[in-house]
Parts: sequence; structure tokens; C-alpha cells
Amino acid sequence: MINETMAGLGRKRSSIRELFEYGKQQAALVGTENVYDFSLGNPSIPAPPEVDEAIISAVRDLDSISVHGYTSAAGNPALREMVTADLNKRYGTNLTSFNIFFTCGAAPSLVSVVKALAVEGSEFIAQAPFFPEYTTFVNYNGGKLVVVPPDYPDFQINLAGMEAAINEHTQGVIINSPNNPTGVIYSEETLKKLAALLTEKEKEYGHPIYIISDEPYRELVYDNAFVPFMPSIYHDTIVCYSFSKALSVPGERIGYALVADTCTDELAVMDAIVGAARVIGHVCAPSLQQRVVGLCAGVRPDMEAYDKNRLRLYNALSEYGYTCVKPQGAFYLFVKAPGDDANAFSEEAKKRNLLIVSGESFGCPDYFRISTCVAPDMIERALPHFEALMEEYR
Repeated sequence: MINETMAGLGRKRSSIRELFEYGKQQAALVGTENVYDFSLGNPSIPAPPEVDEAIISAVRDLDSISVHGYTSAAGNPALREMVTADLNKRYGTNLTSFNIFFTCGAAPSLVSVVKALAVEGSEFIAQAPFFPEYTTFVNYNGGKLVVVPPDYPDFQINLAGMEAAINEHTQGVIINSPNNPTGVIYSEETLKKLAALLTEKEKEYGHPIYIISDEPYRELVYDNAFVPFMPSIYHDTIVCYSFSKALSVPGERIGYALVADTCTDELAVMDAIVGAARVIGHVCAPSLQQRVVGLCAGVRPDMEAYDKNRLRLYNALSEYGYTCVKPQGAFYLFVKAPGDDANAFSEEAKKRNLLIVSGESFGCPDYFRISTCVAPDMIERALPHFEALMEEYR
């Protein structure tokens, strides 16, 4: 006997992972140079030198127990303090190590937060387009995911849709800015309006409604764009962060949950997150990586290569007749599918070994996602196929 629900989730990978695995199979058949894989958001630039230096210095200068031994469940307090010190310097906040709980990446952080907030009948709201795993994170950890329709064509927050979705069962609203898959940064004006709406609804329903701000792309911005820091805008904010993208360490699995010091029942919320993490098997985040992110808290990614890819793809696809919003951050393009059916268009693209992700699982079945953190030479080889596909649809 097994849990068939869990078995079903295991058999069916995410659509992004399925496409990535298909690309590896095709590369073995036709050669890597003949597969154009835009599926996975896997950083394509090396980690900053400070990351490698932090690892080398830890192994060289510290004793093995200090480097590889257990830390407290929340993480090394001194290293957590380094992370909050950087946030305080940037955003004028007054956070301390008590506000931070190190996790093995953003995904366990999100799961822990959902489990911590989920009570009987709990609902969590996300606006399309959204990271597809939110569905799994919420629906299998005590909540129900309620999806608000997208705000076409700018992909800002659909405030009318949010207001219609909020009810007495709403425990949290998940936002993601810069957004995966659009690259859009939610404007400060929009976020302040959302904060005002939630404050009003908290009073109406008599309980906190938390913003869960998923921020793995916070440092990846273009043209000096600014990403508003949600704890500075809304009191009941919980931040879920990953260092994977900014430091180009996606395989190292290190991030945090941050409970704003203005949160209602701040200490109880943190206790619940710690307890939820315990339930899913958390002991402590990798101690070596805690040291790395503490020492590298102020390190920012070099965006030059990402920006060149962004502009090359955006300008070329626009020239061919595709429609998409110009990304302000992250490393994706979200493109309107010719024929308005992204599944069909993605299947046509696969015939050319052009691997693009249908927007259906993101909540936008008429768009597809391109990951722009890829090798520039692959972009050049792929562009004629994008152009030919558009000509076919014309």
C-alpha cells in the first residue's frame, strides 16, 4: 500500500521539468547543438568570485566541525544577522536574526509558511501568471489555492480580481516580483493599493491576511529598476527568499523565511514556521552555505550577460511579430502564442527541437515562457526557428 496521491505527483513531473528531460533525450539523439532548450531557469553565468572564496576560506581556515557541523534549526545567528544587516542597510528596516529562518531554498520556505498559516478551510490567493509549483505547495499542505486572472497586457496586480477573491477564509496572498514568468516588477503604487485593500479586509474579517512575498529574483533587475521591499509597505508580510538565482548557486539549496517585525503575532508566526519546517524534515540548512550567504549578503549579480540575452531575444521576437511585455527583472520572456494556444504552439516548436514552456500551468494558456539565461550562441541558432514558426502561423 502506498499513498496514491503522492505517487501521482511523483509520476508526473512539472511541465518545465518534463520539457527539460525531453531536451536531454533529444540531445542524445540529434546532438546538443541541434536542441534549443529554453525550458529551465538555470543561471548561465558563474557564481561571483566571492562565493568560491567564501567556500575555500571556510574549508582552509576553519575546523571541520565548524564548517560541516549542525547549526541551530533557524541557522547560525551571526550569519543570519549578516543577512538582516544587509537588508536594513538597503531598505531602512530594523530586522534582526530573530526575523530570519534559514531554509533549504525558497520552496521549503514557501511550504513551511503555508503549513504554518493553514487552518481549517484556509485559502491562499495567487495571481496568474504564477510559478506552477504554488499549486502543489498550497493544495497539499493544508490550503486551497485561489487563482486571480491576469492583468493583461501589463501583468501588474489585478486589484479588482484580488478584491473579488478575498473572503473570510483568506489566510495569505502570494506575490512574486520580479515575476516568473513575465519578468514584470510590481510597482510601488500597485503594492500600496494591495496593502490598503488587505488592511481593509483584515478589519472586515477580524484576522490577519498575510502577504507571502516570493522573492528569488529580487536582485536580478535591468535598467536600474527598483524592487519595492514588501515589509516596508505592508505590516503583515512574510518574505520567502532564495540565493539560488542572485548568486548562481541553484544546486546549493539555501534561502530563508523572513517574518517582518511588524507582523501580527510575529513570534507565534515564526514559531509556526519553525514547527512546520520540522514536520517536513528540516534539521538545519547546510552549514557551509549559511556561511557563504552570510559573507556574500551584499554581493550582487553581474547582469550584463543576462541583459544582452534579454534584449537580443526581446528585440528579435518583436521584429518577427511576437508580442510580449519587456522584462524588468528575472531572466524570462513571456510571449503571446500565435494562434492563442500555447500548448499547440509549444508542440509545433518541439518539432524543431525548440523547447519553450506553455503558459497553461502558469495560468495563462495563451502565452509561453522562454528562459533567457542560456548560452548566447544557442539564441543565435534558435532565432531562425522562431522566425520560421511565426511565418508558418501567418
